Amino acid sequence: MSTQSGCPLHVLIIDDQKTMRSIIKGMLRTIGITSITAKPSGEEALDYLIDGNSRFPDVIISDLHMENMDGIEFCNTVRRNKELKNKGVPILILTGDTEPLLHEVSKQVGALTVLTKPITAEALKVQIEEAVGYSFA
Repeated sequence: MSTQSGCPLHVLIIDDQKTMRSIIKGMLRTIGITSITAKPSGEEALDYLIDGNSRFPDVIISDLHMENMDGIEFCNTVRRNKELKNKGVPILILTGDTEPLLHEVSKQVGALTVLTKPITAEALKVQIEEAVGYSFA
C-alpha cells in the first residue's frame, strides 16, 4: 500500500530527548513515512490522542524511560483509557535498556514489542510493517 507521496501511515513518536525524536523522525522519513507527530512526554502524547481533532496514529513509538509518565505507564494508560477511539493502536517501545524484566512488563501492559537501541531504519520498518500487518515498500 504505497502512494506517490510516500507511505500513508501516521506515526506518533514519544521521547523526552529532542535528539532522539529527531533521529527517529529521520529514520521514518528514510523508510517513506512522512506523516509524523512527536511529543516530548507521555502526558502530552495522551492529551494528543484524546483530542478528537488530532489525527490518530497508526503506530506509536515510545521511549521507555521518561520523567513523570514512562513508556510502561503510557502503554497501560492507553490500553485502559475509555476516551480513546483506538485503544489497540500498536505501541512499539524503543529503549537503550536491555533489562529483560522491563521488556516483559512493557509487553504485559500492552506494548506490541520492545526494540533495543541502536536500531536501523530497515529494522524499524520491519517492525512497523509487522505492527500494521502489511508491507508499505
